[in-house]
Amino acid sequence: MYDAIEKKRKEMFDIAGRYGFASEKTIRCSQELDRLLNALMQTKHHNERVL
Repeated sequence: MYDAIEKKRKEMFDIAGRYGFASEKTIRCSQELDRLLNALMQTKHHNERVL
């Protein structure tokens, strides 16, 4: 999960460097990164509740 997040983060900054931070491509990639981060946080929250 951490590797996927880091890969998506790098991809987002690469896209932003080419197309700008407000471009549709950058925003779409940012939303994908958000989904990954939210999934990680849900997993952590679930694991804390189990323990």
